[in-house]
Amino acid sequence: MRRLSAPSRCAILILLALPALAPAQAIAATPAALAAALPPSEQARALFERDWQWRLRTHPEFATAVGEHRYDALLSDTSLAGAAKALEHERRMLELARLIDREQLSDQERLSLDLFVDDKERLLAGAAFVPFDPQPISAQDGLQWRFPQLVAQMPFYSEEDYRNYLSRLQALPHHIDGVIEQLREGMRTGWTAPKAIVAPLPAQLRALREHLSDGALAAPFRRLPATIAPEVRERLAADGAGALQALAPALQKLEDVIRTDYLPAARTAIAASSQPGGAAWYAFLARNATTGNLSPAEIHALGLKEVARIRDEMTPIVRRTGFRGTLPQFFAFARSDARLFYTDPEALLGRYRRTVARATSRLPLLVNTVPPDELAVKPVQDAGAVDQGAAYYEAGSASRAAALVVNTSRLNTRPMWQVDTLALHEGVPGHHLQVARAQAIADLPAFQRHAWYGAFGEGWALYAEGLGAELGFFRDPFSDFGRLSEELLRAARLVIDTGIHAKGWSRRQALDYLNANTANPPSDNELEVERVIAQPGQVLAYKIGQLRILALRRKAESALGERFDERAFHDAVLENGALPLDVLEQQIKRWIAARSVPPAPPAPATAPAVAAPAATAAPSGPAAPAGSAAPAGSAVGPGSAVPAGTATPPAPAMPPPAAAPKAAFKPPLK
Repeated sequence: MRRLSAPSRCAILILLALPALAPAQAIAATPAALAAALPPSEQARALFERDWQWRLRTHPEFATAVGEHRYDALLSDTSLAGAAKALEHERRMLELARLIDREQLSDQERLSLDLFVDDKERLLAGAAFVPFDPQPISAQDGLQWRFPQLVAQMPFYSEEDYRNYLSRLQALPHHIDGVIEQLREGMRTGWTAPKAIVAPLPAQLRALREHLSDGALAAPFRRLPATIAPEVRERLAADGAGALQALAPALQKLEDVIRTDYLPAARTAIAASSQPGGAAWYAFLARNATTGNLSPAEIHALGLKEVARIRDEMTPIVRRTGFRGTLPQFFAFARSDARLFYTDPEALLGRYRRTVARATSRLPLLVNTVPPDELAVKPVQDAGAVDQGAAYYEAGSASRAAALVVNTSRLNTRPMWQVDTLALHEGVPGHHLQVARAQAIADLPAFQRHAWYGAFGEGWALYAEGLGAELGFFRDPFSDFGRLSEELLRAARLVIDTGIHAKGWSRRQALDYLNANTANPPSDNELEVERVIAQPGQVLAYKIGQLRILALRRKAESALGERFDERAFHDAVLENGALPLDVLEQQIKRWIAARSVPPAPPAPATAPAVAAPAATAAPSGPAAPAGSAAPAGSAVGPGSAVPAGTATPPAPAMPPPAAAPKAAFKPPLK
């Protein structure tokens, strides 16, 4: 290939990727003039914006999720041709990004460009294994779950909103045809999903089809707002009923294809390593999930080590509850005793709301920058709730508040001792703090504000669980047990994910391991194993990310000594949005180096010192660092008091027994 000169490269970059000039102006301009018109920083910003706008158009479901409603009438192209076209776009974006003169960018711009290039390289590396989605639908993840969730994220205020939804319903059959095309390509090439995660699909699709007129997809037409004229509401209701019924044949077609064609061809093996080139593929998935270089064998050994460590830490905490049996006996008790579970969904939601409010009021103890975004707590949709976990985070947008979504089904599997930790993880200081903070950084390009790296996002949220003690949580031994129980589950996931996909474990082996080593209910462990089978490598992100962030904190504490400031450290972790862990490590190293420089000595006095008036005694505890957002008069150190003006939080829902009995267990209060 002929090597281009620098001006020619710049001209191609601007003409192909940066249509900032009118076409006639662009054609007439010389390469030198084009280079002068757009310096590298502008080239980078324009390239990022072009790719972002392409992403919103091509993935309209994602656009809706981030609050961009220009494409609410569309669905993504799931065809093989659409996948090939998307890959071609990614290759072009990577080529153009590499033409930008990186050395002429600022540090922040260089970081953004490096992230942009890394994202494209990883995406194309994955496509080298399989150039289409090898699992476009499963019992754990597919349009039967995603489309109702998408509907819940759409606005329904005006006739235009409803017309957008009608168009989306009309686009769903073509979307389904693309899913079928990908399934058939997987059958042709040997990239099929395991039978274990396909077998429940026909029943799930049938349930969606049979409840088209009274289920989640029909809900918007049952609540047409009174601000729309009555005759328009009548037309919309009629059009909605027709559009929903028109979906039935497409859903029936997908159900039939899966039952009669795909399920018989689905593989019996559950390991990712059983796929073509599977061992290398799983190693790639593990690296991709953890943004690191640990091998599956190293991750497996680390998981075993963490499981043993956490179980050792649990023993004294269990003793504090007054329980005198063995740890396995306490596990069985904690996941089955009726006194440890709410019987009313509103009581469970209320507990989550109190925990979120309490943690939010104390965030200034942990960070200097607190995003103002509201965090709602709401129940999960009924559809599919029994097959979902205990809670999840739903990011907000300009038109929709962020939410901690709580599963109120199967209340006998939602123990009280789990609530505090899950609220900290999914809400604050976990996902909501991290995501809302990233979205509010106006100086970052959009792709960076909305970036997601599992090892960073889930690693931060798991790390954030451990900050609960500084916010006044975990004083109750049951709640503290809940914290360790959640961490134990994340460690055990390292073992079963690598066990299944790299070591050939059976489904039963993985399930037995979770039941023997965690306090998770057996029914939830079944969901965990199905999740691991359906999404190889995904659960590795949590524990690996947490351990890397903890290691960076220890490094900073060791290097800075008394200069270490917890809030400043957390700000440094979060200030660039989500990052791959190796990039985060580089950023923290620079932060440590900058704070290691001793402050300049004060300038000598030029006037005689004036005696200061007598002062009252200074309050005990560390002083707030410069720029602190802590309320005046509040303490800022770990374990410090609630900020001034904050309402006294309610008593813990599960206080420890006043005097633990020697031979009998005293249940916590509800």
